[in-house]
Amino acid sequence: MKRAKDVNQYIEHAPKEMRSGLKKLRALIKKTAPAAFERISYGMPFYDYKGRLVYFAAMRGYIGFYIPPPIIADYAKELKAYITTKSAIHFPLKKLPVALIKKLIMARMKHNDLKK
Repeated sequence: MKRAKDVNQYIEHAPKEMRSGLKKLRALIKKTAPAAFERISYGMPFYDYKGRLVYFAAMRGYIGFYIPPPIIADYAKELKAYITTKSAIHFPLKKLPVALIKKLIMARMKHNDLKK
């Protein structure tokens, strides 16, 4: 995928079958964290809210959702249906778990609020 200058361009350059999911994820992040600053970082969409909030990326066969520790560990039971690492979750292309993603974003916002 071409290097994007902004999130619109990133989604535009993503494979066609991923664009709808990426748009939905972007809208969910913006609705949940309206004060977050959006930009491209490490070649993918990034959101800053009092520090690192979340990233997402179009990957082969899934949407990568990246959220700094300790959030994934804190929600391990709710994430057991997904492939996870210390800071990444692989979401299926077909159906994003909207309520769960919102909960994770809000937890990271709270974490960032407490750090400041």
